[in-house]
Amino acid sequence: MHKLFFHGETLHLLPSGGLYWPARNTLAVSDLHLGKSERLARRGGTLLPPYETQATLEKLDRDLEATGATTVICLGDSFDDLAAADGIEEASRLWLIRLMAGRNWTWITGNHDPGPIEIGGSHRADLKLTPFTFRHIAEPQERAEISGHYHPKASLAGRSRPCFLADAQRLILPAYGTYTGGLRAHDATLTALMARDALAILTGPRVLAIPMPR
Repeated sequence: MHKLFFHGETLHLLPSGGLYWPARNTLAVSDLHLGKSERLARRGGTLLPPYETQATLEKLDRDLEATGATTVICLGDSFDDLAAADGIEEASRLWLIRLMAGRNWTWITGNHDPGPIEIGGSHRADLKLTPFTFRHIAEPQERAEISGHYHPKASLAGRSRPCFLADAQRLILPAYGTYTGGLRAHDATLTALMARDALAILTGPRVLAIPMPR
């Protein structure tokens, strides 16, 4: 776990790619892409083992148990498309409903899931919790912003790992879901968004902060 002091608040960047905000007992996760294997099969794409929803929910379950978070913010692209939200297996739907029970749960709309889903929680384009704004895609002029969308990755010792990107104004979360791919941190889209002194905080068994590759 990496502690990040950001706009007067201490945030815990978790090995899983989740973000825990202790002062608000809040867990934020981004880009779960639940139902990706089903969506690919439905559209005639690459066939993947249909276990990514279970693996992602297992990880989310562990983080909720470990943190005790009572508020959850999903930063968009929680489902791979709206049909995937409707077609989620019943066991996974019940598991998700159990995780949501008794928690203040917000779904931020993403480009993959632009409409509300019929599974409970609140649905918003963005969410302001002082001092932060939570949204799916970063806005270049925004301050104290927490977002997702880009699935950033960085390499260390030849191994690519999902990572957080952080500078003085914004924090971009890695994709939380399985089979989500990623965008290299040195891609021009990300280097244009992030300040020169930005950090990449690599996830995995050992959470490690390094200068953002450029």
